[in-house]
Amino acid sequence: METYTDFASVYDLLMDETPYKMWCENIVQELRAHQINDGLVLELGCGTGSMTELLAAEGYDMIGVDNADEMLLAASEKREQSGHDILYLNQDMRTFELYGTVRAVVSVCDSLNYLLDNEDILACFRLVWNYLDPEGIFVFDFNTQYKYEMVIGDSVIAENREDCSFIWENYYDSESCINEYDLTVFVKDPQASARGQELFTRFQEVHLQRGYTLEEMISLIERSGLIYLKSYDADTMGEATDKSERIYCVAKKTALNNK
Repeated sequence: METYTDFASVYDLLMDETPYKMWCENIVQELRAHQINDGLVLELGCGTGSMTELLAAEGYDMIGVDNADEMLLAASEKREQSGHDILYLNQDMRTFELYGTVRAVVSVCDSLNYLLDNEDILACFRLVWNYLDPEGIFVFDFNTQYKYEMVIGDSVIAENREDCSFIWENYYDSESCINEYDLTVFVKDPQASARGQELFTRFQEVHLQRGYTLEEMISLIERSGLIYLKSYDADTMGEATDKSERIYCVAKKTALNNK
């Protein structure tokens, strides 16, 4: 079953508590700490463009890559409203192609967890290395094995809202470290509402994500040719621990390092 098809239409509504502004401030701080104050920046797994738009508003020339048509359609609608000159590309993170290099690459909201094995992550990281300028940096987050196994694994999350409701069932396999999300969404039909009727459309999607450890990510960064700089807990902004649920990593392509 495809992911982010019907779900794309309600993604922003259901993710309205996602701290994009805080994440943006953190990323901009990292970029500016490395004297990247403007220029081309690539976002991998850009989704509906929420982070892409925020970084464009900070003065960066943004490129967004995602492999879901419906998510990119929502991102394009935001671009029309904002007027930002953002290039969106429908491409896979493991095989993406750019016209030239960029000053930085970012990826947030656990987009990289959709890559389900080390070789997929490595393929992505090697492309990041390839398309980064010398001294360019890579900032990304990921959900940890701890989060999937101990926090959300084998649980059910449900929420009822005025215009839509959802049931989010999680199943975690400790051997493969894969978390399966079975998502059922009920969306109010606006045309029926205009007729005074209360009808809902029901759709389902299945999403798979893999949990990684910090040690695995550091190893893959270094195998790709990038230089690992640091990591930290995305919630506390302090040192990452074995109970961190989301971790930020910062890596760099120096003028001298090679694969």
